[in-house]
Amino acid sequence: MKSCITAAVLAVLTLLDYPVHAEEYPPTDGAMRGFVLVKERTAAPDVPFFDEKDAVRHFSDFGDKVLLVNFWATWCAPCVKEMPDLDKLQAEMGSDDFAVVAISQDLQGVTKAKPFLRDKLKLANLDLFIDKKLKLGRTFGNQGLPTTYLLDRDKRIVGAYTGPADWASADAKALIQHVIDEK
Repeated sequence: MKSCITAAVLAVLTLLDYPVHAEEYPPTDGAMRGFVLVKERTAAPDVPFFDEKDAVRHFSDFGDKVLLVNFWATWCAPCVKEMPDLDKLQAEMGSDDFAVVAISQDLQGVTKAKPFLRDKLKLANLDLFIDKKLKLGRTFGNQGLPTTYLLDRDKRIVGAYTGPADWASADAKALIQHVIDEK
């Protein structure tokens, strides 16, 4: 009986042109169970942020790379916990197709975030970016830190994860690779 109901539901959804193949959706299994996919991808906010040399940056500066945009701060314990995983993810997957964009929400900017990232945490693979007045974070609607967004090649939001995540996990890499492989 259960299989008949399942078949009937799938038939109706197919008639309605509803995508029913799980392989069409980025996987949010295991360590990525908390990653929330958006129903319809929309453009990420086009609000400038800064690199550690104080140059203005936009997501479009990254070309057609898939981006994992992480908002963090030195005073945020869960952020500090996940930073080594983000560094490892950048080391393993960073390429012409993908980059981790770690954006500090520290009001003291580079003077606070750079020594924290480089000297205290000893992270060498992440580039440092700053949201000087927290405008980008507010425009995204961040409800807390850390908050991480996955952007596709067209800089549309695929989904988000609020709180610390295991970004070096196989589940995170599978999610990201799925978006990289989209054409």
